[in-house]
Amino acid sequence: MQLIVVTSETLFEGEASALNMLFERGMSALHIRKPQASDAELRDLLLRINAEFHDRIVLHDGFSLVGSFRLRGVHLNRRNPVRPPQAVASVSRSCHSLNEVEQSRGFSYVFLSPVFNSISKRGYAQAFTEKDLLAAKAKGVTGEKVVALGGVSVATIPLAAAYGFGGVAVLGALWGDYPQRKDNRTLIRKFDELSYTVLVINKRAYSENSVNIEL
Repeated sequence: MQLIVVTSETLFEGEASALNMLFERGMSALHIRKPQASDAELRDLLLRINAEFHDRIVLHDGFSLVGSFRLRGVHLNRRNPVRPPQAVASVSRSCHSLNEVEQSRGFSYVFLSPVFNSISKRGYAQAFTEKDLLAAKAKGVTGEKVVALGGVSVATIPLAAAYGFGGVAVLGALWGDYPQRKDNRTLIRKFDELSYTVLVINKRAYSENSVNIEL
């Protein structure tokens, strides 16, 4: 299971420093989602992020910047549904139904949301029942290339794994009120807790697979 971090929706002072700190802590995948930001603002943010980390970054907006930075890729959504002309290593997309997931082919992975009750968006409730998700797992709809988004936290990551998701994308459970308080210690603690939860799940899956191979 992979852990993907999604930025807060709006830009805030000191954001690049916080992102550099998380990259140094081991963040392996970052989705920059800034619906209201201009390309110039996104360019400035990217310039402030250490270049060594650019190949871990996926853009939700500002696709024109792909040619100027060595980024991992782009994420298609309702605002930006068309792939850029430049070749990128990763192209992902947003899905809001299990049917959309089934119909999505040729993507590095897809987001499915909201899987759980959103932490960052009030009233944005989960769209799927446990029965729905277990049935989707049984049919092979969820899997390695499907990432759970919405309400992802230390408490819900094990559920996402049980539903067969190959990854989780975290937003509210990590950022919380960080843009206002700039509490680095709390941000790092939250990131470490999320990372450790995913690590435990991956170790357990590896052990189970090893046992099955031996049998």
